[in-house]
Amino acid sequence: MVSSDGDEPLTPAGRLFLRPEMNTIIHCVVGLQHPPDLDLIKSIVSSSFMVQHPRFTSLLVRDHRGTEHWRKTKIDIDRHVILVDHPLTNDVDDSRAVNDYVAELSVSTPLSTDKPLWELHVLPAHKCVVLRIHHALGDGISLMSLFLASCRRAADPEALPSMGISSDRKRSRSSGWRNWREILLGDRKTPISGGADVELWPRKLATARFSLEDMKAVKKAVAGATINDVLFGVVSSGLSRYLDYRSPNGIMRSDEKQYGIGVGKQIRHASPSCLLSQTGGNPLDYLKRAKAMIDRKKQSLEAHFSYNIGDFLMSWFGPKVACMLNYRIVCNTSFTISNVIGPLEEITVAGVPVTYVRANTSSLPHALTMHMTSYAGKADMQILVAKDIIPDPEFLAKCFEDALLELKEAALSTKI
Repeated sequence: MVSSDGDEPLTPAGRLFLRPEMNTIIHCVVGLQHPPDLDLIKSIVSSSFMVQHPRFTSLLVRDHRGTEHWRKTKIDIDRHVILVDHPLTNDVDDSRAVNDYVAELSVSTPLSTDKPLWELHVLPAHKCVVLRIHHALGDGISLMSLFLASCRRAADPEALPSMGISSDRKRSRSSGWRNWREILLGDRKTPISGGADVELWPRKLATARFSLEDMKAVKKAVAGATINDVLFGVVSSGLSRYLDYRSPNGIMRSDEKQYGIGVGKQIRHASPSCLLSQTGGNPLDYLKRAKAMIDRKKQSLEAHFSYNIGDFLMSWFGPKVACMLNYRIVCNTSFTISNVIGPLEEITVAGVPVTYVRANTSSLPHALTMHMTSYAGKADMQILVAKDIIPDPEFLAKCFEDALLELKEAALSTKI
């Protein structure tokens, strides 16, 4: 039995993420240099800051009015650490096998509510672990900080890892509320559009790999640009490449291209009509246009009004109504993108070197979601798609990678 004494209410965002329509789980894949040992992993988790955090040691409960609360409980590590003791496939490509595994988790495997809302899947055959954490427990930045508290620098085993600081200092106050005009005005339908119930469709997951040095070189070519600006420029150029391939007869190749960019606390929300229109010239025009759009967003009152509208709806009408409207916004926009800054240097977990850190969330009504995480000079972007709408995410990932290289070449040529 657990006591109701000291129950704590969920945050408004936490209540939103628990609604069936928006039930959101964060998946973080940590690659290791050596196959992880189950007993060692359990020992690390048992002594980590994670299991000392109230959210990771609390059950989700509801009172007689249906209001959600956190209730402190004693955790059973054996129920949270799950061993996958066999190769996922015979495919020699570890990355693809793990991506397929996470894609399946993203659409069909909710977290059990009879224990705290997190799990750690251990995959020795693929030298990685998959951390599953419900979004109600925290956002990407807070969870990254919590993970790094259990890590050490590879070059200095006594030192904690350091995280970079975004130069993009003006952030949205809201982690869940999107552009509210999208309730009434949806994006123009395209070959990559999702919609209602698409979150239930089968998924595929692919990884685009970037060099942060390449992104920094591109950033320097446009005064005042940030890494987020470069990311948007890469996505803009890469999607244009992909749509030209998917729609060679001209659909979505004019200035009528419109995309809703749903962004969390780490990024932006927008539905810019010009973001993906053809540049017709210098590839850096993609970056300039993306930067102009983001700068307008920073200077507008949209984040302030979105936060207050969301707060009003949650306070007066509850999570059901707020979620219904938020769900409609997601259905009316084209994709979600996020960017979380990871450790600057290589790190270890219990002395085992970490080779990569990748993250994505469970399915949304979007047919396309993109989540970039940086680590030690690299940045991996997980591309989760509804495979019946976007059947070839590996090709889309290549479009993004080629777009960055083209932007870098253009940036370097401006210096000559």
